[in-house]
Amino acid sequence: MTSLRATPLTLRHRALGARLVPFAGYEMPIQYSGIVAEHQAVRERAGLFDVSHMGELRVTGGAALSEVNHLITNDLTRAADGQALYTCCLREDGGILDDLIVYRTAEDDVLIVCNASNYEKILAHVSQHVKRATLSDETEATALIALQGPRALQILSDAGLGVDPSSIRPFRFQRAELAGAQATVARTGYTGEDGVELFCAAADAPRLWDALMAAGAPHGLLPCGLGARDTLRLEARLSLYGNELSEETHPLEAGLGWTVKLDKPDFIGKAALVALGGAEPQRSLIGFECTSRGIARGGYPVMQDGAQVGIVTSGGPAPTLGKNIGLAYVPPALSAIGSALSIDARGRLVDAVVVKTPFYKRPAPRAPTSKPS
Repeated sequence: MTSLRATPLTLRHRALGARLVPFAGYEMPIQYSGIVAEHQAVRERAGLFDVSHMGELRVTGGAALSEVNHLITNDLTRAADGQALYTCCLREDGGILDDLIVYRTAEDDVLIVCNASNYEKILAHVSQHVKRATLSDETEATALIALQGPRALQILSDAGLGVDPSSIRPFRFQRAELAGAQATVARTGYTGEDGVELFCAAADAPRLWDALMAAGAPHGLLPCGLGARDTLRLEARLSLYGNELSEETHPLEAGLGWTVKLDKPDFIGKAALVALGGAEPQRSLIGFECTSRGIARGGYPVMQDGAQVGIVTSGGPAPTLGKNIGLAYVPPALSAIGSALSIDARGRLVDAVVVKTPFYKRPAPRAPTSKPS
């Protein structure tokens, strides 16, 4: 049996009493105080996540920008230095190899962050296609900590970030110092809340974690695990690879057409998407709310007139909303808001209705309680 890998923060998780589970080859915290408590902390105050299992691949050299741009659907040439892009990486036939965030430090310095479950696949794919630039695998040397929630920026200020975190615009990033360590602070996240993700050297991760936990204590900050991360992203209708996205899914049917720039120079998978000719996808990814008692889980069939017409990709209780919700692929004819659905929950039909997404949208920014330091 292959042993699980530890992140630079595994000892911190054990000390905090986290329940650790195998995930993408790592031993990761699924919860600490409880999924609902952690979920509510992020929605109302702030939560701290260890996401050091993500893959980090850096491409450098004069051809870095063009080489990476050929691998992705979005257009990195339209981004400024210090800007991040959400995008897809495709097979030639248009199937999604992974959804990525790509960070443009400069024309000759680009960081690709991929899902942990797809790390080896994306590493091989990038290695195969990056020929005129230098690829460096920084995954083992890098830790990634996510601070999310309405009080996240205030906590960063209290921790002594050294720069005003509110000056970092969404999907922008910059270098800063925290707890005596250098970090890249990105205004990104996967929870539907405001916040940041901090990249740092693996050896510096424990002291950054400790500094954030200490600064966040007066604000009600909680350490959070993968369980809350999943319920938070579902409420925000953020796709999860392996659920909503796969190699058998193309971006247009997954609702990610906005990440596809067909007017840019050729990229892997472009010809397949162009060949669709603007035709309506054969299925649509919709959000639904259960209207009778029951919980829809990923893999449950969507039924109509006794026949399966779709599949639930993600589902479960929404702690913020007090409802049971889910995402599913269905025929376009059933995708209109208000359409009635039935979910086969292990032999029992659960009534559901298509609703507008995201299920949850964070309120307008709140005024800070004090001036940033």
